[in-house]
This record gives sequence, C-alpha cells and structure tokens, in this order.
Amino acid sequence: MEQRRATNRALRTQNRAALLTALFLDGPLSRQDLAERCWLSQAAVSNVVADLMDDGLVTEAGAVESDGGRPRILLRVAPRYATVAGVDVGETRVRVELFDLAMTPLAKADYPTDTLDPDVVVRHILTGLAAVTDGFTDVLGVGIGVSGLVEQRPEAVVHAQTLGWDGVPLERMLRTGTDLPLHLDNGAKTWAQAEHWFGAGKGVRHAAFALVGSGVGAAIIADGQTYRGSSSSAGEWGHTTLVYNGRSCRCGARGCLEAYIGAEAVIERAREAGIRVSGPDEESQVAAVLADPAAGEVLAETAAYLGAGVANLINLFNPERVVIGGWAGIALGGLLPEIRDAAAAQAMRRPFAQTSIELCRLGTDAVALGAATLPVARLLAAGGIRD
Repeated sequence: MEQRRATNRALRTQNRAALLTALFLDGPLSRQDLAERCWLSQAAVSNVVADLMDDGLVTEAGAVESDGGRPRILLRVAPRYATVAGVDVGETRVRVELFDLAMTPLAKADYPTDTLDPDVVVRHILTGLAAVTDGFTDVLGVGIGVSGLVEQRPEAVVHAQTLGWDGVPLERMLRTGTDLPLHLDNGAKTWAQAEHWFGAGKGVRHAAFALVGSGVGAAIIADGQTYRGSSSSAGEWGHTTLVYNGRSCRCGARGCLEAYIGAEAVIERAREAGIRVSGPDEESQVAAVLADPAAGEVLAETAAYLGAGVANLINLFNPERVVIGGWAGIALGGLLPEIRDAAAAQAMRRPFAQTSIELCRLGTDAVALGAATLPVARLLAAGGIRD
C-alpha cells in the first residue's frame, strides 16, 4: 500500500512537472493543447490543472475560438505567483535583476567594478539583492552566473583561473547576508539556458552557444540538456588552443582562442597594428576599433579566428545551431557573414551544412535572465512543489 502511494505521488509530481514546463515555455495553452503535448488524457490534465490553479501556480489567460465548439480557455503560469532574482557577475560589473514568472523585469541594480575580489563581488550581490527585492515578499530564489567552474558541493565553490579564484566558497560567503535559496552556475551556461528557452536556440535539441565578452566561453545543449562533463567544467571553449605556442592568455597558457577574440585581445591586437584606441572601458574601446576604417585587417582576422573557433564547435558537437552572443559577440555581429565563411572553410562540410550560425536574440542582459531561470527550473522539475 505504501509503495502504491509513493508511486502515485511520483506520477502526480511527474504530470505536474510536464504541464507546468509546457505552460512556462510555450504558454498560453489550452487543456486540449496540454493533453496533446504531454501525452495525457483530458481527465488527467483537468485534474492536474485544477490542483495547479488551487495552488496559485496556474491562471487563465483568455480564450480562443475552437472549430464548431465552445471557446477554449487558455492557461499560463501565474506571473505573480513568485519572483526570481538573477545575478550576472561580469568582469566589468555586477548586475542584479528581479523578474516575475513571466520573466518580465521588475527591478535592476548595476554595480561597475574594476576589481573582482570575492569580497567586493559578494558585497555588490547582497546590496543588489536588497535593492531589487525591496517590497517583494515571495522570492523563489536567486540564480547567479559567474565565470569559471562552479563545483556543486553542498555549498557551491568557484574555480575561476583567469580571475585568480581558486576554490572561492562563494555560496558560503553569500549566506552571511541572505537566507534566500541560492543557485550558482557558470555564466555561459546560464546565458545559454536563456537563449535556449526564449531566444535563438528555442526549439533546438542540439546547439552550441558561444559567449564572447571580456572572456570567452561556451555551453553545449545536447538532446535538450546542458552538457556538463564529469565536474561541470565542459564549455571552456575560450581556452582551447587556436595557435600552438601563440599569444599569451591570461589563464597562463599560450595560443588560446580567448587570446585572439576576447575583448581584451581585440583591443591589444588593434593597438599593435598602430590603431589609436580610446575609451574609458572595454566596451567603448571595442566600439572605437569597430568604427575605425583603419581596423579592417584586425577585424578580418578577428572574424577568421572566431569562425575557426565556431568550426571547432561544429566538428566536435555536430549542433543544429551555433548561437554567438555576449556583449563583444553582439558588437562583432556585423562580421557574421565573414564568421560564417571562415567556419565553412574550417569545418567538415557535412556537419557545417547541417548547422545554422546566428546571433543571440536576448541582448546583453541574458546572463542575468538565464541565472534567474535556475530557481524556475527547480520549481518546474518539482512540479511546483516547493521545499
């Protein structure tokens, strides 16, 4: 009898998770749509939807005409059931945002920084959380996207070699200032989840997401799931070797892809070519390079290097789509035809022909948006049952 109850509870949770996920990612949907998408009977859908509505997780969202029958009532995840916070720990600033469950931005706090000392980062995150959650009582959780390897111990530890972070106990440090549930992950992975759920990767089962900013990283979606490797460090694309014994990389190696296409590398190569680069920060300096007619050769080389890196992703992972993003990736978007040509020249012909190469669609805020989906993903997987 107890085993039967456990089985029934597991089935109920599974059905709740399936319906909630469909509504979150593709809603509004009718009960008939849910039955078809989730392979459930109309009766099962009606029962689960009734439970979810009683819990406040699902609400009606209007109606649509049906063929010859009564209008179909549309359903969606209730936007104000709870809020979620997302944090982007970038190399030039820490951004904290608050969203409702429709992923509509509600509040934002930005903290420019010229140091990534862990104590400073923690202070910015906690200050930002206090600012954006002021007046909101039901915060589901906080997602945090950060550079490097996030080791998922009982308390997450960050290893970011390029930042000089060696086993930084970031979750424990944050616990001193907040009781909110914390979810930490690599920033490229959080960005990729946002683009996969809502942006250029939506509807694709196999994709590679190339994040180009001050640093360079990637995330791989394989059969709809993030590929992590044995210790969650998969995706350090920026530190694959492009030129053996080439330019020095800040990770300590030589010839890494990041040493050629990261923002710092583009600026440095432009200066070496005699181009005057001005501006108070990396973003304005990259913009200056892009606007300088004398930078044509540097930009052509950058497109070729980035295209070669994309070709490596295609050859290794056979994705349906490669999405290029990050603030520097977006800035280099005008070079997309040249990047595609370079990838075509370096990739195997058949997998290249099966791949599209596109720019991201969610803009520069997508790391924080993706981080905010981490507590949402936990809620969906649990069928809306909170700890």
